[in-house]
Amino acid sequence: MMTRNERLKLLEKMSIKYTQGEVARRIGYTPGAVCMILSGKYQGCPDAVLQKVEEVFGNTTVDCPVLGIITLGKCAEKRKLPFAATNPRRVTLHCACIECGGRGKV
Repeated sequence: MMTRNERLKLLEKMSIKYTQGEVARRIGYTPGAVCMILSGKYQGCPDAVLQKVEEVFGNTTVDCPVLGIITLGKCAEKRKLPFAATNPRRVTLHCACIECGGRGKV
């Protein structure tokens, strides 16, 4: 996993590569939130926003007990899927995600 400073640098880099609005859209936050984090004026704790930056733009991988080595973004995507008892793989993923919570670091 990346440190807070590494995530902040990644946010800065992606805001140069894309617009702040585009970065905000991709991570699911407002352009204002991205702007305030970059300027150091964000009133709340930026960790949730920076976590999303790592998930969307980072190349961190985790060792999923079901899918093997996958990106943190793919891990987050699978973790958010609703339980589906009709699909055996989703059942296995659901149970594994509860135990792991994205901690399967590589």
